Amino acid sequence: MNKISGLLIDLDGTLYHGQTMIAGADTLIAGLRKANIPFLFVTNNSSRTAEDVAAHLRGMGIEAKADEVCTSSLAAARYIAEESPGASVAILGEKGLHQACEEAGLNIVTESPQYVVQGIDRSFTYDKLAQAQRWILGGARSVLTNPDLMLPGDGGIMPGAGTIGAAIEAATGVAPVVIGKPHSHLIAYATDRLGIEPGVAIMVGDNMRTDIAAGARAGCQTILVYTGLTNAENLEHYKEITGITPDVICADLTELQAFLGV
Repeated sequence: MNKISGLLIDLDGTLYHGQTMIAGADTLIAGLRKANIPFLFVTNNSSRTAEDVAAHLRGMGIEAKADEVCTSSLAAARYIAEESPGASVAILGEKGLHQACEEAGLNIVTESPQYVVQGIDRSFTYDKLAQAQRWILGGARSVLTNPDLMLPGDGGIMPGAGTIGAAIEAATGVAPVVIGKPHSHLIAYATDRLGIEPGVAIMVGDNMRTDIAAGARAGCQTILVYTGLTNAENLEHYKEITGITPDVICADLTELQAFLGV
């Protein structure tokens, strides 16, 4: 593996499970800071603001600042703003997506948008689906923050942003531009934030189908940690379905910290 120029670190399944920190997450981040290794927290979560994410990490004992967080909402807003500065957007999403679009200088509207940008929306209704259908069939560009079909909830597994996106795509016949992992837009946004090329960045995550696939597709080096979804028993299965092999595999965060030398 090349010299470490910057790390992109997944969150859920890599540094924590829900409200519980994974062993070694706090010392890993502290070690990166001490070694002055640049890093960002990179998440598909579109509902939270960067400060919300940082506060969640701090609440578990992991030092974090808002400007160290890259969410799919921030990347989606930047994607639209770069393509069409000041564009009118209709939002199907929550606080994180609304704030990201506002901060990117986009014009949030409820009629005749140039873009429909959609993330997780726990108040999604049939009327919202019909409205999105009309807008997109009328020529609005469709942008999806992240394709996750499922997400953990207090009552178990819940539908994710990708499930809502699948309904909108079925209703319109129009495939959205997808920003979050396993697509590479979020990774490109994060490496831009670090001021480095993807080829010298390292993506760290627990999920072969999202984290590692996104990193590899963007041209990053990849480190898989057995702290979440992927483990030694199912690795070959995920390698087969993704066609990707991680550059490095670590059993846990202590082994990762040792490998990084921090």
